[in-house]
Amino acid sequence: MSSPAATSLRSSLADRTVLVIDDGDAVRTAFDVLLSIHGAHVIGAATPAEGIAALQAKPVDLVIQDMNFRREATSGEEGIALFREIRRRFPDVPIILLTAWTHLETAVELVKAGAADYVAKPWDDDRLLTTVRNLLDLRSARTEAQEIRAERRAARDELAERFDLCSIVYESQAMHTLIAMATQVAHADVPVLITGPNGAGKEVLADIVQANSAVRAKPYLKVNLGALPNELIEAELFGTETGAFTGARARTGRFEAADGGTLFLDELGNLSGGGQAKLLRVLQTGEFERLGSNMTRRTRVRVIAATNANLRQAIREGRFREDLFYRLNVIELELPALAERRDDILPLARHFLQPRFSLSADAERALTQYAWPGNVRELQNVMRRACLLSPERTIAVAALNLPTSPTPTLDEPTLDRAAIEQALARAQGVVAQAARELGLSRQALYRRMEKLGLKTDGVRSPAPPPMS
Repeated sequence: MSSPAATSLRSSLADRTVLVIDDGDAVRTAFDVLLSIHGAHVIGAATPAEGIAALQAKPVDLVIQDMNFRREATSGEEGIALFREIRRRFPDVPIILLTAWTHLETAVELVKAGAADYVAKPWDDDRLLTTVRNLLDLRSARTEAQEIRAERRAARDELAERFDLCSIVYESQAMHTLIAMATQVAHADVPVLITGPNGAGKEVLADIVQANSAVRAKPYLKVNLGALPNELIEAELFGTETGAFTGARARTGRFEAADGGTLFLDELGNLSGGGQAKLLRVLQTGEFERLGSNMTRRTRVRVIAATNANLRQAIREGRFREDLFYRLNVIELELPALAERRDDILPLARHFLQPRFSLSADAERALTQYAWPGNVRELQNVMRRACLLSPERTIAVAALNLPTSPTPTLDEPTLDRAAIEQALARAQGVVAQAARELGLSRQALYRRMEKLGLKTDGVRSPAPPPMS
């Protein structure tokens, strides 16, 4: 029986094409024997020109190239020129450099310039096989990731053709699922509750709901309840009559002004007890009174509310009405933090760049590794500042000025594929129900499913409760 290591090696090399460019017949033969017994198809080329021709003739998964191709050549210049030509024409093909110890410094420089690795002559078979396997596995993973991104782009483009996505920038599956759900429920005349951390983009999600609703041509008003003193919130929402309080004048409230359209209430958790009671009444009956008036007025408004607060905890603590929560929570859209959808970081960062600016590879790496406690809003501010401070058009890490101390992340339970599949089966594909059973948020479960390659197109969101 073959060992697990040998089986793993063969699974990585099987049916892969490796091009060996070396002027030595013995070297090409040695590689052919070593790699072929593990299932790889080896092509040999004695000169740089033959190597380029082989690359043009058929797809190649990996190149192993020498640094010198003439007996009298020792400088490595031929190998450098060949490497640069391959990298120019075939930028995605990994390259292993064969080098003598005298060319080690040159090989290291070429690795920094984009070569995958280098192997010194004479080589160690085991180390070489490990390097080849790792590079082929990495290329497979990158190819798969590119295919997934292409599928996501196609799905996003298809969604954008059918709905107004308000120019939102995203690439992650978690955001695509969320935005698709937002467009799906937009036409329903029911309240929507958007939850998520500050700066994550709750207002943009509200805009998408409004833009695809049946009342998109009607008034669309926004109120940031967190920016108003408690004593003025009710006046802002329901209006006032002259003399209602000192200095008060007759004024139309937002519910009255938004009649027939949509009202977006941001920072809902800041609403006082009295304001909560009045909001519940207007949601149930469409009736309200201005402050200082006994005349009942009627309005028909679709409410989209957003909060970063844990309303369930607020209910337990007596700070938020349970009946209002369930009235607003007919449809809940849970917006994940930016750190939970890292595929969106670079597309957003590039979107926030000023014209003619770009990001260096190190800067991109730093952006994806940072925890983003301030979410999309913080990313936008970082990119604006970097464009102002960067001495070059290509923004380096230093211009980002990111904090160096790591931001702590929440611990999540470790779950294997079988546990997730079983939970989804018990929940009949309802992700929210499976997530609760596993002790995860819905978006955290989506991330786990992505990493494990579990399809998300067959899962379901919970059905909304029946309307009273």
